[in-house]
Amino acid sequence: MAIQKKVDTWKLKKWYSVYAPKAFNNALVGEMPANEDKVAINRNIVVSLDHLTKNPNHAYTNVVLKVTDVEGTAAHTKIVSIQQLYSYIRSLVRRYRSIVASVQPVTTSNGTKMVIKLLAITKGRTAHSKILGIRSEMNQLTSEFFKANDSDAAINAIIEGRFQAEIAGKLSHIAPLNKLEVRKLEVEQ
Repeated sequence: MAIQKKVDTWKLKKWYSVYAPKAFNNALVGEMPANEDKVAINRNIVVSLDHLTKNPNHAYTNVVLKVTDVEGTAAHTKIVSIQQLYSYIRSLVRRYRSIVASVQPVTTSNGTKMVIKLLAITKGRTAHSKILGIRSEMNQLTSEFFKANDSDAAINAIIEGRFQAEIAGKLSHIAPLNKLEVRKLEVEQ
């Protein structure tokens, strides 16, 4: 009886260098193995935002990237979502504060559809009527902001914190805010 040698499938895999989208200056994210190009496409890669921006303030934010195309051994990606870690969000919520949460579908000026989940935390306990006012105005300001900007500009504003600062500044006349965070931003495919 002849003994058959088993082929090690791991050795047959090819390694692909994964690159971030243009918004992150096509930075190298890492490497991934795959048998062929079409297997590598549509894979999701989770990367910490501080790895891409080199800013330690972004340590509690994850970016989910999806491989869209492969050229040789280079895999190019696009942004699927940006989300804050649960532990970070949990650290913001304290006693004697009110929370205003909002989930809103928005469309950018270039037609990209997104879902943005915002979380506003007041400096003290706030009346329910003021919470409703904050949520209503927050949704209105968010939709106006996304209609005025394309997807790349909106994502950059969220990453740099300009969007959060602008919205929080416009809401402070209702009740003083301690923090306004984008809990999650999902780009619809």
